[in-house]
Amino acid sequence: MNSVERINALLRGEPCDRLPIQPLVMLFAAKHAGIPFGDYCRDGRLMARVQKQFAEDFQVDVLTTCSDPAREVIDIAGEGSVAWFDDQPPAIAEDRAALTDKKRFDKFRLPDPTKPGRMNDRLVGIDIMVKQCSPRKSICGWVEGPLALAAELRGINNIMTDFIDDPEFVNKLLEFTADVAILYGKVQAAHGVDTIAMSDAAASLIGPRLYREFLLPQQRRVLAALKSFGVITRLHMCGQTGALIGDMRTLPVDIFELDFPVDLAMARQNLGPDKAILGNVSTIAELLNGTPESVSASAERCHNVCGRYHVVGAGCEISPLTPPDNLKALVSYGLTHKP
Repeated sequence: MNSVERINALLRGEPCDRLPIQPLVMLFAAKHAGIPFGDYCRDGRLMARVQKQFAEDFQVDVLTTCSDPAREVIDIAGEGSVAWFDDQPPAIAEDRAALTDKKRFDKFRLPDPTKPGRMNDRLVGIDIMVKQCSPRKSICGWVEGPLALAAELRGINNIMTDFIDDPEFVNKLLEFTADVAILYGKVQAAHGVDTIAMSDAAASLIGPRLYREFLLPQQRRVLAALKSFGVITRLHMCGQTGALIGDMRTLPVDIFELDFPVDLAMARQNLGPDKAILGNVSTIAELLNGTPESVSASAERCHNVCGRYHVVGAGCEISPLTPPDNLKALVSYGLTHKP
């Protein structure tokens, strides 16, 4: 089976030769290839080369196109809020967030990913990955979720107080950022990705009431659109999202990526027996600080809890400081076990 056949068979409950292996690997992959991560982020051709090399060297099933939180931000609002670094991801400078002055929002327009820019640079990488690796390897596109992009534009502290001080503005901003995600997802699907992950980690910072009232409807709108484009949907909401699982289960998601703080048994019970779960081997206690034996034991625990609808991986990005033998142990579990 090739990687695309393998994940589709697992999602449909059909016979599968082994578990799919789809960890989120960016900084580790760049380090493995000897590429400064700042260069990786700026050049989709480098990203494609690095992901291909990593996927082949470590025998994983996926090439991921996630890199940093600033692609959409820069194409919408320019680089004024972005801090760049040589060998780590760019970061959003809270003190100069694009929407420090909320009045600027009235001037925002949907970006055009087909034109030169940072969103287009990801498409450059996708085109290379699809041409060289699909369907032998799964190609996972990436969009910022509504709250993630809203926090990147407004500043994480500002958007959190806006929920209380200016809920009307929050709704308008989330509607706009959801539109951006839908637009970007549609273009990535047209370029040939078989999966699109929506990353909305900021959701772990709000409780069920705010999630249900503000964010859930926009996430549902984005994910439903992605499904309509014919791709597998993957929801990346790292952190402690246990309190949100009951509402998350209503989303049109094919693969739920659950971070290690989430109680996996509780999540399986709430999501039901036939939702695919990716994770939740600890990126810290096991992959970073553990041993190959403890990583393998953790992967087995996750598999036993999740059952046949399980994708081998961690709940968040693999640290670049992870011992390679620990990551190989995670991969080895997937290579030697069936759903």
